[in-house]
Amino acid sequence: MRRTYVLWATAAAGLAVDQSTKAIAAVVVEGHEPSHALGGAVTFTAFRNSGAAGSFAPDATIVFTLLAIATVVFIARVAPSVRSTGWAVGLGLVFAGAGGNLMDRLLRTPGFGRGAVLDFIQIGDSGIFNLADQCVTAGAAVVLIQTFRGVPLRAARVR
Repeated sequence: MRRTYVLWATAAAGLAVDQSTKAIAAVVVEGHEPSHALGGAVTFTAFRNSGAAGSFAPDATIVFTLLAIATVVFIARVAPSVRSTGWAVGLGLVFAGAGGNLMDRLLRTPGFGRGAVLDFIQIGDSGIFNLADQCVTAGAAVVLIQTFRGVPLRAARVR
C-alpha cells in the first residue's frame, strides 16, 4: 500500500509541476522574445511540438497520443502490485511525464488528440523540452536502474 502511495504522490507532484510551469510559460514565454538565464546557459523560448522529442514525426501526433494513453493505463494497472519504492518512484515519474504531455495532446490546439505539447526550456544548444519530458527521462533512468539491479516490479508469486 505504501509503495502505491509513493507512486501516485510522485505522479501527482510531477503532473502539478509540469502543468503549472506550462501554464506560466504559455503566458510569460509564448509570444515573447526568448529570455536567457544562468549567463545564457538556459533559454526560455516557446515551441509547440506536435511530434515526439526533437520534433520527431510531427505528423504522428495521434500515435503519440495513443502511446501516452497506453503508458498511463499500463502504470495504473500495475500500480497496486508494485513492491519496491524505486519502481514506485520510476513509474510515478513516467506517469507524470506521459500524463502531462497527454493532457497537452488532448486539450491544446489544434484539437482533441492532436494538440501540440508546449516545450519551453533549452539548455545550451540542446533541443527544447518541458518538465514532463524530464519526468519521463528521470523515470526511465530509475526503471533501468531497478531492472539492472534485479529488483522485481511485483512481488514474487507464492505457489
